Amino acid sequence: MQSTRIAKLLEFLQSDPNDPFVLYALATEYNTSNDTEKALEYYLRLTTDHPDYVGTYYHLGKLYEQLQQTEKAIEIYQKGMLAARNKRDMHAFSELQGAYNSAAGLDYEDD
Repeated sequence: MQSTRIAKLLEFLQSDPNDPFVLYALATEYNTSNDTEKALEYYLRLTTDHPDYVGTYYHLGKLYEQLQQTEKAIEIYQKGMLAARNKRDMHAFSELQGAYNSAAGLDYEDD
């Protein structure tokens, strides 16, 4: 089923190679399929070609964390927070800030 969705998304991408939603959907499908190389490729393409596509940053950061590349994750969360702030998307900003705090070890609890 997963490969069917990916095949369909690749068809959509041929029709409109710069559609950020299709790029994001492909990145997500590849990530779900554990094809981290392809997921990274599409997420990074989004950050380059569509830096204001805010949803990218959270998932790319989480992927970097999964790959134990915490410094890259922190950098991506910071870029995402800036993009979210510029778009005045405070919900996304809050989610990114929480992920950033967690990755940076700033999410401590009082004992």
